[in-house]
Amino acid sequence: MKKIISFMKKETVLTIATLLAVVSAFFVKPDRQYIGYIDFRTLGILFGLMVIMQGFQRTGLFDRIGKSLLQKTGKLWQLILVLVMLCFIFSMLITNDVSLLTFVPFSILVLKKCGQEQAMIPTVILQTVAANLGSMLTPIGNPQNLYLYGLMDCSIPEFMGILLPYTVMTFVLLLLSLLCIRGKGQEISCRMEEGTEIKQSRKHRNLIYGLLFLLALLVVARILPYGVLVTAVFLYTIIFDREALKGADYALLVTFISFFVLIGNLGRISLIREALERFVSGREILTGVLASQVISNVPAAVLLSGFTENYRDLLVGVNLGGLGTLIASMASLISFKLYTKCYKENRGRYLRWFTLVNIIYLFLLLTAALYLYR
Repeated sequence: MKKIISFMKKETVLTIATLLAVVSAFFVKPDRQYIGYIDFRTLGILFGLMVIMQGFQRTGLFDRIGKSLLQKTGKLWQLILVLVMLCFIFSMLITNDVSLLTFVPFSILVLKKCGQEQAMIPTVILQTVAANLGSMLTPIGNPQNLYLYGLMDCSIPEFMGILLPYTVMTFVLLLLSLLCIRGKGQEISCRMEEGTEIKQSRKHRNLIYGLLFLLALLVVARILPYGVLVTAVFLYTIIFDREALKGADYALLVTFISFFVLIGNLGRISLIREALERFVSGREILTGVLASQVISNVPAAVLLSGFTENYRDLLVGVNLGGLGTLIASMASLISFKLYTKCYKENRGRYLRWFTLVNIIYLFLLLTAALYLYR
């Protein structure tokens, strides 16, 4: 029982989604239509990308890239800029979760070695904002984008064009945020281990995972069927790298399935469907933002997509909705846990600054969105 309660606390969104799906099944009895609820393409691509990124993490590729970039920093603001932009840029390709899992622990180590722990909170908070908003530019940057791109009838350049203004604005805001950090002009001295020797096996794995990533891009672009990606990733990892296969976030996949079932059932209850459609229609940006504050932006995207066809506005809403509360984006919880693991005594201070920074960014970006779509 303790293990069950612990799991439910850890996977709160999954627990709620599953409970709601089960309750909805009492109103719409399970039948053949249930299979049609599930978007297997999204689940397949998401599974493939999660395993591929686990593989890259295990080879240490991203750490080596980060270390090489740090060699060019001499002042505190330059160091923070590199650490934040690593999350901003890499999140577009390796997802916001993976970029934070990779670069937040790396940043904590670097700032400690440089004797700049006073800059730890602003750095980690800006990294979190950078990962959540940098990831919105591409279809593979985060799960909600991958899902909504599958519903939208548009090309990858068209998809990126929708979110490009907010990505550019985020980049400018991140640069301006650096001006607010105390002691930003300090000279720093930090030497990281070179780590230039790379085992042949790691080179081989990086090559294979690189090819699998290209395969994933072809599937996202609808050039290849998703089954090719799932089969290739599963066969390679089950034979050569089972730890990468174990590292995928299967709870997220089950959460998607639960929401698919819930949405499908609600869509078959005419009274509820019509009420939700009236509420969401014309308010996709605001409802996307508000729903994300409570259930996080991935479930919000899946849930609201069942009651509108204006996926363009919903895409903007759930991506900007990753700002705000700590649970608005599950990636924010990752950086919070990584920081508080080392600095438990600063939990309250971190949350206060995190909330303030997120509210400012959300206000500015949401104002811009409402102006553009008025």
